[in-house]
Amino acid sequence: MVEKIRSNSSGLDTPREARNRILPRLRPNPDRFGSGTENIARFMGTPQFLFYMTVFVVVWLTWNTIAPDNLRFDSAALGFTALTLMLSLQASYAAPLLLLAQNRQDDRDRVSTREDRQRAERNLSDTEYLTREIADLRIALREVATRDYVRSELRSLLEELLEGSEGQEPTLQKKARKKATDNPAVPSRTQQGGRNSAP
Repeated sequence: MVEKIRSNSSGLDTPREARNRILPRLRPNPDRFGSGTENIARFMGTPQFLFYMTVFVVVWLTWNTIAPDNLRFDSAALGFTALTLMLSLQASYAAPLLLLAQNRQDDRDRVSTREDRQRAERNLSDTEYLTREIADLRIALREVATRDYVRSELRSLLEELLEGSEGQEPTLQKKARKKATDNPAVPSRTQQGGRNSAP
């Protein structure tokens, strides 16, 4: 019973069979078609297009007004119907072309806006990183001894040494005397001086 229901059901869960087409489906390259429509839209927005359109309309009106009756192809009595139809046809094609060009421009603007946002986020993160590094350097530099600090410490150390050595012989002179007493073969300076001064 269940198998019969499954076999006979053509519900939403079963895919449709592909229909045979008489004519092939038209699939133009969207990039090439879009660039062509943008070129047309750009040309329609130039002064050259307005100039050529004005010349075309003036020639059309002049020819169908001044030319002999047997050479006219658009009657002025009917309000230049053919010219009106041509301008309407041109406008009916111009509007979708302009909309397509505008859509492509909107897509480009959206992509550039996204890239600008990503670039701004990267710049912000880089700036925050550099700010943190500069703050760390400032904190580290507080602990580093400066030249003035080292000089002041050396001065205070020198003053302590000088105060401690007042009333006592300098350590260098003590060492020299000790060497002289330890090695009697080498006369000291005072002894050499005494020998040289004696007659």
